Amino acid sequence: MKQAGQRLIRRIATAILALGVTALLVTAIWAWHPLPSNPNSTSLRTGSTLYSAEIIRDEWGVPHIFGTRDADTAFGVGYAHAEDDFETIQEVVAATRGVLARYRGLDGAATDYVVNLLGIWDTVETYYDDQVDPETKAIAEAYAAGLNLYASENPDAIWAGLAPFMAEDIIAGFVLKTPFFYGLDETLLELLAETRDAALATPPQQQAWLLNPTLNLVSGSNAFAVAPTRSADGVTRLLINSHQPMTGPVAWWEAHLVSQQGLDIQGGLFPGSPVILHGFNRHLGWANTVSKPDLVDVYRLRINPENPNQYWLDGAWAELERDTAELSIKLFGPFAANILRPAFRSVHGPVIRAPHGTYAIRYAGISEVRQLDQYYALNKSHTWPEFYAAMKMNALPSINYVYADRTGHIALIHNGQFPERIAGWDWTSDLPGDRSDLAWRSYLPFDQAPKLVAPESGFVFNSNNQPYSATDGPDNLTPDMFPASMGLQTNETNRSLRILELVNPDQPISRDDLLAIKFDTGIAKSSLADQFIQEVLDLDWTEQPELQHAQAHLRNWNYQSDLTNPHAALGNLTTLRYVTAEFTGDPGPPPAAAFQEAYDWLLRHHGRIDPEWGDVNRLLRGDLNLPVSGGPDLLRAIYPAEISDDGQLKANAGDTWIALVEWRPDGQQTAQSVHQYGTATMHPGSPHYSDQAPLFATEAWRTVSFDRADIEARSQRTYRIGAID
Repeated sequence: MKQAGQRLIRRIATAILALGVTALLVTAIWAWHPLPSNPNSTSLRTGSTLYSAEIIRDEWGVPHIFGTRDADTAFGVGYAHAEDDFETIQEVVAATRGVLARYRGLDGAATDYVVNLLGIWDTVETYYDDQVDPETKAIAEAYAAGLNLYASENPDAIWAGLAPFMAEDIIAGFVLKTPFFYGLDETLLELLAETRDAALATPPQQQAWLLNPTLNLVSGSNAFAVAPTRSADGVTRLLINSHQPMTGPVAWWEAHLVSQQGLDIQGGLFPGSPVILHGFNRHLGWANTVSKPDLVDVYRLRINPENPNQYWLDGAWAELERDTAELSIKLFGPFAANILRPAFRSVHGPVIRAPHGTYAIRYAGISEVRQLDQYYALNKSHTWPEFYAAMKMNALPSINYVYADRTGHIALIHNGQFPERIAGWDWTSDLPGDRSDLAWRSYLPFDQAPKLVAPESGFVFNSNNQPYSATDGPDNLTPDMFPASMGLQTNETNRSLRILELVNPDQPISRDDLLAIKFDTGIAKSSLADQFIQEVLDLDWTEQPELQHAQAHLRNWNYQSDLTNPHAALGNLTTLRYVTAEFTGDPGPPPAAAFQEAYDWLLRHHGRIDPEWGDVNRLLRGDLNLPVSGGPDLLRAIYPAEISDDGQLKANAGDTWIALVEWRPDGQQTAQSVHQYGTATMHPGSPHYSDQAPLFATEAWRTVSFDRADIEARSQRTYRIGAID
């Protein structure tokens, strides 16, 4: 899954500044704008009397949350997650409300403006009452009540003026975040840039042979399902392996949710979620990976030279809808600069005014508020028909689903809200903004989305690659099955290429085989990294003997990044910036310079070009500093924060919460998981701040159980919250 929330804050800020925020700040009147006080503790905990939950923390600190109703369990989820990471939850709420800059200063201004530009709260206010299911509202209200109860008990931890938390905060959080997982942030960044060069689509009858290749890369995630017909021992296996930041608003927190109304599910949640986002129950499970179809359309508007608030539409000047974004940007203490920025909309969607033009955007998920409805239904599903019915709600704009269940049924769903676009147009280019008929109004039926169900091979996978390579069998999907207007992605990643190198269609995939694939550290032939390395190896270094020697060393690399590998440091440092360019914005220098930089860095910090990879690649948490295998875009995915000046690459993204779920032929289930750090995300003094890091670094697991007696036997702490009998 994608790091979109964190990326947006920093990267769009520069573009916003270029459009005038700096000048406005300079001229703004400094004013006394103290934040309001939070309600008192008695008021905040009033709602908690409506709920009752029991929380059992096991030996790893993972919460097992029990409630009579689903709402009781959601109440416990809110409270338990606040115990572990209240700070990040508050940051998510502030960002969702469009007030992050009031707490974070200018760094939060971009997010606040985007919340206004996309009309997040207009959408919630318009559709919340009628479109969000009452049962979903009930769990959102209960989750907010859990946050408020924790806030009432920890008043010094509350951000001033942020409490009380509301159900609408939870719904709005999903409305804001889900479009960024398929790349809406990238479109915004492109449009807000100082310059832009993009093609304009012409009517279909005017098109010649157009070739507009795109490179759709995503930052990561792996998912695998093996049916009993392929597993050699008759066991069905699901491996869940999303790649996320290790901390922050889209970092995984693990929990077990149980209610007497049918919840009994374990998995990963993001701050602000009352339910599991991907995980497993006793009957089935699913793993998510980011998909990246073309789900954003850009329209060029022709603005009236006599009236900048009008645009040409269907043969006449039409008025832009105008709203005002009120940005309150923290200066220091109680002082803040209050800035008003206009926010416009056309019939197509939100409008962006940039130096190179005026544009409108329309994107999958626009005006959608049912995201939590669908996640809730997925949490309650116990069979493939129930799971499929939940998917048919089609409220989530993107994300691949790799599915497996106790009956041995496996599937890949390349999910998406695919716009019902007029055929024949090149929807990858800008569209003319003078036609209202190009502003699509609906999505294709879910049944038309790409799906590979029960493949002949007994194996499905996704590593952020195209839906046409999802198995090693004969029944892969093909592009001619789908209209071009769907904009399906066509890329492969190193990880997807490597999977196909590692599997043999004529051989079973045992448990050990599956784990060997997941923790593989190899670079595939023809991948981006391979192409870059080959360019380095083709260079002539005869006039620089030291680099010629280093080139010979690199030539002997077996393309693996295991802990003791003496070649991986030079190879990975050479390719690092190039293979991560899509989500860092920094492709680094060309091959020769990149190789020189890697050589110099290793000599400067290690005195040699052949340190063991584990001496360079590290997992840090508290007092722990552990060697870790893997690297960027490897199946064992480890992404560093930066190429630092202390000789270490410190992991900050990639493999995080991982789970392996197995069902034996008799339906009996076993499951294991591991988190990169531990449950107590924001508490360095807790034993669960880093207790799973040694397991994670050594590719080991901890056992997961659904059995209450077993959970109680391993419990460290049991407590009740809410209405106590």
